[in-house]
Amino acid sequence: MTDSFDADRVAVVTFDSFGTLVDTTSAARVLEDLVTDPTAVARRWRSNALTYSTVANDLDQYRTYFELHLDSLRDALRAEGLDLPEERLRELNAVYHDLDPVEGAAEAVSRLAEAGYRPSVCSNGDPEMLDGLAASAGIEETVTELVSADEIQRLKPARELYEHTAARLGVEPDRIAHVTAHWVDVQGGMNAGMQGVHLRREDTGGEWPSFGPEPTLTVDSFGALCERLGA
Repeated sequence: MTDSFDADRVAVVTFDSFGTLVDTTSAARVLEDLVTDPTAVARRWRSNALTYSTVANDLDQYRTYFELHLDSLRDALRAEGLDLPEERLRELNAVYHDLDPVEGAAEAVSRLAEAGYRPSVCSNGDPEMLDGLAASAGIEETVTELVSADEIQRLKPARELYEHTAARLGVEPDRIAHVTAHWVDVQGGMNAGMQGVHLRREDTGGEWPSFGPEPTLTVDSFGALCERLGA
């Protein structure tokens, strides 16, 4: 892949949340007593949510990310022959408020904050989910802004959310490096004028698809990102 990243242009670094700062496969722990392969079901749970969020945008049927994940969990479990009561589903879905951090995330956010990059989160997650994420990832004291899709009721990869994030941070989109493990999110940020940084993680599908533009920059770790930015 080509590398067209311009570090000198970056004033702010934004991060995706779920799958980038916290590990969505860690949701499998609440499924251990319910299904034979908790990790596989946790992946389906998450995959459903990504699909449903895109369809919700296209059909102008906004729902909070928590509710989208609730539907996704219900369907993932039904595929396993389980149909749980609503209250139980909500209890399980609450794990998305306390997922395991991705290695190196907290240190990277701290380093970038010290270097003046105002690290922030641009996420589909609703505010309560983002508060939990900040605590789980250990970035409560170092993150600048937690920008939620709920503020404008538009979900990634809709251009409006990235533009809203830039407005919240008071910079033009082309001064932002948006860091995410998800190719759709990378391309969404780039479509809004940001530099798209692909954090290549195997458990989120590490290889870049044939579809769409290549990322502005690909890194294999948070440390590599910090080094590239001199943080």
